Amino acid sequence: VQLQASGGGLVQPGGSLRLSCARSGFVYDDYDIGWFRQDPGKERAFVAAISWSGSTTEYADSVKGRFTISRDNAKNTVNLQMNNLKPDDTALYLCAASKRLGGKAYFYDYWGKGTLVTVSS
Repeated sequence: VQLQASGGGLVQPGGSLRLSCARSGFVYDDYDIGWFRQDPGKERAFVAAISWSGSTTEYADSVKGRFTISRDNAKNTVNLQMNNLKPDDTALYLCAASKRLGGKAYFYDYWGKGTLVTVSS
């Protein structure tokens, strides 16, 4: 079972990035997918999650109205569109798979390695 996040990079404040989470080794559309972010020395913080069908989404208050999570089960990907990025959004972004939708890291069984997002002028 593997998850791989991609799409991170350096962007100026107010800019946009689109992260993708690709899977291999399991039936993707049986799992809810979440995005978390982590700063060095800190716990993982919930960002957004989407149900296996794509019909339900959840967001952290800090990203509501700026980030959008979506999925394409035919392509085995979940995307996180991030707009109006702020320096506080700088972190390592990780995607994870769970049988239980929600914002708790312990809900998630499988984790990818993450992609680094840096928001700076």
